[in-house]
Amino acid sequence: MSAWREPIRLTSPLYDARITGSARADSLAERTREIEHTAYERGRQETEHTLREQLERQRADLVQLQNGVLQSLRQSIAQVARECESTLVSLALELARKLVAGLPISEAHVEAAVREALADIEDKAGLRVQLHPADLALLQQVDSPLLKSGTGAEQITFEVSSEVTRGGCIVQTNFGSIDARRETKFEVLQEALQS
Repeated sequence: MSAWREPIRLTSPLYDARITGSARADSLAERTREIEHTAYERGRQETEHTLREQLERQRADLVQLQNGVLQSLRQSIAQVARECESTLVSLALELARKLVAGLPISEAHVEAAVREALADIEDKAGLRVQLHPADLALLQQVDSPLLKSGTGAEQITFEVSSEVTRGGCIVQTNFGSIDARRETKFEVLQEALQS
């Protein structure tokens, strides 16, 4: 069969013209719709998969951030507690220091400081107790029995020292010295509380 090669000339316009083999065109249109539907579904599934992966990554990042914040809070709470404890200790020591500094010094206070310093010394021979000049004068004024205890084998000498503040003493022994000044006691107390 030979192909038609001449143009067709119509004398009037065609109405309701159809291509023969329209079943084939319908099949082609159906196939195109199927391809479009398949492509749409594949795109939708790929988008869902991508979004799911993004959500999982964001969820993991959020969990990691949450854990970091919680860990930071735990550390902060412990640090705040330590800082509060340290501040309270410092405040209590400063309050005690001011209260003690404001107390009047009596012979009873001076005697107690000397007795406390001498309490742990076994061999009391040759001891020198250094006192603030006003404290020694106070003990002499009230004729303290502590000044008379240094007779005989327990020779204790009381002397004035500018190094000693009111209410404390330094005891010189043959083996060293015992610092029983108020400020030294506060330092020892402060170190013990802050350790």
